[in-house]
Amino acid sequence: MNVSSHPKTARLDAPEPPVDLRLLFHQLNNQLGIILAHAELLEVKVADEGHRARAAQVVSSVLDAMGTARQIRIRSGAGGE
Repeated sequence: MNVSSHPKTARLDAPEPPVDLRLLFHQLNNQLGIILAHAELLEVKVADEGHRARAAQVVSSVLDAMGTARQIRIRSGAGGE
């Protein structure tokens, strides 16, 4: 990343580059997938019931977030079904 493309150093009057929403949604789903995988591992492996319940809550929330991202992608026309 060069200095001029960094959000804190970018000029305010510089034109924004075109955003490929499909790429952004792909990146978001990859990031959420990593969180989901770790939460599922915790849910299965942790011995403490309280921690297991928290991991299950994270799993549920990530799945909800993935569904929301999918709906945004579909409604924005950025690709999908």
